[in-house]
Amino acid sequence: MNEAHPSSAEIPGGTADPDTLEVVSGTSRQNMQGRIPDLANDEDLLNALEKAFDYRGDVTISLKNGTKIEGYIFDRRIAPTLAASSVRILPKDSNQKLSISFADIARLEFTGRDTASGKSWEAWVKKYWEKRASGEKGIALKPESIE
Repeated sequence: MNEAHPSSAEIPGGTADPDTLEVVSGTSRQNMQGRIPDLANDEDLLNALEKAFDYRGDVTISLKNGTKIEGYIFDRRIAPTLAASSVRILPKDSNQKLSISFADIARLEFTGRDTASGKSWEAWVKKYWEKRASGEKGIALKPESIE
């Protein structure tokens, strides 16, 4: 038996008290929509691109050659150097997947709407109870359209 995590059979009475169980807090998400991170050094660029990968909206990448690409970052490949590292993006106006070297990025903007913003369990429950408190009947909380 795993001593760190006893089964309910090992707890007197066979059930676990939910108030005494270990609870791990979730990660907080920073609202990045509309932000333009400062890319003063390599670490800033790496941090910004990691946030862009986690972002569920479109970003605009400005390249050092002046080209701008707006789209959704769906993958990133980390290598020992910026030149060997890349992000993969689905441009907003094309179905072509592009790979962009980290070393070619001059600016990053979180331009699209974050489709996951405000979609936490807590927000859902709050909306439910507000509707119920107002006397609304047949409450059914449905997901919002992303467009």
